[in-house]
Amino acid sequence: MTSEGVAYPGHTHGCLTYEDPATLRALAVEQVTAGLAAGEQVWVVGPQDRATMTGWLRSVPGVDAARRRDALRLLPVGEAYRHDEIVDPDRQVRAYARATTEALAAGHTGLRVLAEATSLVRTPAQRDAFARYEHRIDHWMRHRPMSAVCAYDRRQLGDAAIEELACLHPETNADVLFRLHSGVGDAAVALGGELDPSNHRSFAVALERADPRPVAGRLVFDAAELRFVDHRSLLHLRDHARRHDAVAVLRTPHQAPARLVELLGLTEVRVEVLR
Repeated sequence: MTSEGVAYPGHTHGCLTYEDPATLRALAVEQVTAGLAAGEQVWVVGPQDRATMTGWLRSVPGVDAARRRDALRLLPVGEAYRHDEIVDPDRQVRAYARATTEALAAGHTGLRVLAEATSLVRTPAQRDAFARYEHRIDHWMRHRPMSAVCAYDRRQLGDAAIEELACLHPETNADVLFRLHSGVGDAAVALGGELDPSNHRSFAVALERADPRPVAGRLVFDAAELRFVDHRSLLHLRDHARRHDAVAVLRTPHQAPARLVELLGLTEVRVEVLR
């Protein structure tokens, strides 16, 4: 466990989109193998029954012994989440917080979860709630010994729905132009990729769902990995800062955002150019 200001060194939060079920099965083998080797408790959460998921993992050394000592749990999705309902973001974070505490108390080094969550995000209302949960758990995991990979079936959801969810992960194989995820240190949020005219509305939605809050009147955005930002997205930062009566601080290695902020007169946005 670490303080809120320091990232937990084992933290990973990934999003896998897939079309071939063999990709999901291979990921399950990879995650279970890595988690058991690290001494973690590993959960594989999926729509299949336990017998099917057991079959996926036959190639993992010691898998049966791991299940007997509760180092590996195979859970139908309805046992880990409110299946086919709208997820309560805060309630779900609390559930994983308890599970992580219990894993540590049982002698494991942490908790690792692979969750096939397609059935939880089929409707717009489900996606809105689950996207909010994704950012909250991403922030919580950043400072705790929990890691997760969320898997989504592209054939069932489509590209637009996938984009809503994948952009809220620090790591993803989805073709998204930008990423918004938890920051480290005093940065509430980290931004990566590109924010341009094609995705500024998606950015506004992601920002509203993440809803980062200011500290001492400052909302710090770590944009070290953000290659480009246009004026529309800067306006979204301004609007979010206004809602919280704060100043948005954008930390970037690029000079262009500072010039845009000056030209637009965005007094609620401050650019700190990284040296």
